[in-house]
Amino acid sequence: MNLLDKITSRQAAIAVIGLGYVGLPIAVAFSQKAKVIGFDVNARKIEAYRQGRDVTGDIGDEAIEKCSVEFTSDPERLRGVECFIVAVPTPVQSGNVPDLRFVRNASKLVGSLMARGAVVIYESTVYPGVTDEVCVPILEAESGLACGPDFKVGYSPERINPGDKQHRLENIVKIVSGNDRDALEQVARLYELIIDAGVHRAESIRVAEAAKVIENAQRDINIAFMNELSMLFHEMDIDTNAVLQAAGTKWNFLPFRPGLVGGHCIGIDPYYLTYKAEDAGYHSKIILAGRHINDGMGKYVAQNIIKRMVRQQVDLKYSRVGVLGLSFKEDCRDIRNSKVIDIIRELQDYGIAPLVADPLVDPREAYEEYGIELSDMSSMRDLNVVVLAVPHRRFANLSLPEVEAMFRPGETKLMVDVKGAFSKSGLEESGIHYWSL
Repeated sequence: MNLLDKITSRQAAIAVIGLGYVGLPIAVAFSQKAKVIGFDVNARKIEAYRQGRDVTGDIGDEAIEKCSVEFTSDPERLRGVECFIVAVPTPVQSGNVPDLRFVRNASKLVGSLMARGAVVIYESTVYPGVTDEVCVPILEAESGLACGPDFKVGYSPERINPGDKQHRLENIVKIVSGNDRDALEQVARLYELIIDAGVHRAESIRVAEAAKVIENAQRDINIAFMNELSMLFHEMDIDTNAVLQAAGTKWNFLPFRPGLVGGHCIGIDPYYLTYKAEDAGYHSKIILAGRHINDGMGKYVAQNIIKRMVRQQVDLKYSRVGVLGLSFKEDCRDIRNSKVIDIIRELQDYGIAPLVADPLVDPREAYEEYGIELSDMSSMRDLNVVVLAVPHRRFANLSLPEVEAMFRPGETKLMVDVKGAFSKSGLEESGIHYWSL
């Protein structure tokens, strides 16, 4: 009996290592077809899943309650597993250098527990060459087995978009790859169990790794261009949104918009690509330029807030500023690498202590990650400035009277709508000064 038959008959288990925004949906999806063990070193997260609580907020409590995933933080539960899917974080460290410690640790764990005939699939975003040059040697050293004859390795980059209810795991084409033809087919047939949109067989693991990092690098560069246009048009006293609306009437104009670029993908993956480029002797020009622009947008927004407060003679010392949204994107509770914190830190440098509200974000996580104590929306009153940093639907759907109620009566009112979610004319007609990228 081959491995796929053993998995579908539930005689062999799939172990998913890392149960965040990527690993959790994978584990839940495969649990409908196979026996799945979901492993994470975070015991608090595991306990939440056992209680039926989705800490990512991406697939919902009901899906967690109904799934058959065995959630565990005990490595011994993985011993003898024949199929591993590694979906751990790949952040950057100081100097924007790739931080592969989680991938290395996961590889050590898997290598120490796997048996002959196992298949190990990596989903974590990495630069081309990491699977072959970093992960495989660790697996071989820990297991005493040889990649190829003794075990197979595959790479299938995650394409999950947190908070996106339309593009889900099952309806996004999955890129698959393997260390040889047999590994490729095993990985492809495995994912075909859960991916309705089908799979794309990449010709090598390095091709699959490269495809993933350029997806996000391309988006990063396009948004950087919009951000640079926004800064240019502000200098020319031209409304950026009006320009984009006009340009968007052409059929082939790409509908990118200016904004903050954070999160665990777009704001990080380009650095993995440029790191490998430097290692290969090539100095990136466009990619790093785009990163430089996007990394500075939080500070740029904050400085424009200060400029407009000064122009409107708002006393910075006694001002009240409210920031709506802390997550890295709308309708998502993920706060990793959120650029909203750059706005907050810059305002704090000017002596302003902004109130921050985000009903989607776990208050404990916000404090542990950034030292931010979240406020309730009821506290957003008597403000001089309202900053709509993240246009969650709950914020974007606020009525004009609800927006007006947040400001201090009888004083100058400034709305900073970072991504242009509100009607500029409607707010200005009610006496609220408006600014957006």
